Amino acid sequence: MKTRPAGFSLALLAALLAAGWLLPAAGQGQDAATAASPAAQAAPAVPATAPAPPAPTYAGSELCGACHEDLSRDFRRNPHYAVETKGRAGLWKGQACESCHGPGQQHAETAEAPRIFSFTKATADRANQTCLNCHLGQETQHGRLLGAHNRNSLSCVECHSVHKSAVRPLLKKPAEALCSGCHLDVRAAFNRPFRHRLPEKAMGCTDCHNPHGEGPPAGLHRVSGPDVACLKCHGDKRGPFPFEHAPVRIENCSTCHEPHGSANPRMLIRADVSRLCLECHSNLATGLGVVPPAFHDIRTARFQNCTICHSKIHGSFVSREFLR
Repeated sequence: MKTRPAGFSLALLAALLAAGWLLPAAGQGQDAATAASPAAQAAPAVPATAPAPPAPTYAGSELCGACHEDLSRDFRRNPHYAVETKGRAGLWKGQACESCHGPGQQHAETAEAPRIFSFTKATADRANQTCLNCHLGQETQHGRLLGAHNRNSLSCVECHSVHKSAVRPLLKKPAEALCSGCHLDVRAAFNRPFRHRLPEKAMGCTDCHNPHGEGPPAGLHRVSGPDVACLKCHGDKRGPFPFEHAPVRIENCSTCHEPHGSANPRMLIRADVSRLCLECHSNLATGLGVVPPAFHDIRTARFQNCTICHSKIHGSFVSREFLR
């Protein structure tokens, strides 16, 4: 009986192991087989495919009202309730709440707050974007990018209450109370002796300012073209005049006047009228520094109130010197 050479059997066995044709018995030589197979080491692990999350679904306003009964009741008297029947051709019929808060089925099932969009917990930009989905095209929003409220990341819900307010523009408080809560310096100015009649409720902050944003200065409404809100009431200062006063033509009213309130008559920024005029006119031959007895010697009381003679200081139809 012939036997195979021992060297031949060992060489064949080593070749088969290196090629991966022979696997070690279970529990024996597993480390050696793994080390002998470079392909097994180089093969990347294939991650298990995660199941796709379920698509968000809508719960409907009726289900929202089961938990938020007070908000649902108040919302029915709110102008935003129009999305229930009129908004976007009735696309939100029965889903008025979710038109702003997003799909609410998961929130209804789990009662977890993070499962639904909350305006009070969202960033100002995210909350404002949701509001602007409908309101961006309105005329009041045309200067939003220029507005100080937008630049300072003020959220719409800081001033507006969508659920409980039933009267446009859905403010949490009267506009003057909201404005004075942040603009404390302006609130103090209205306590001065010469001021606009805002405390008497003869006018409001939004009569002059656009809270959603307007071009400079100070977010003031435009009356026509570059004319700011002052000329809406003070139309006699509008012109055009044949003889114009340069500050009135190229600057705004606050160059000479305190817009909210002043300790000086006519709400001027200076107590002495002559000092206000000389801020621009001190280099004239008849101004400050002329050796007496010059005609306009301001040391004399008769020349210390320029507007006694130059009464048409905003512009004149007949006098280059703005005289009567």
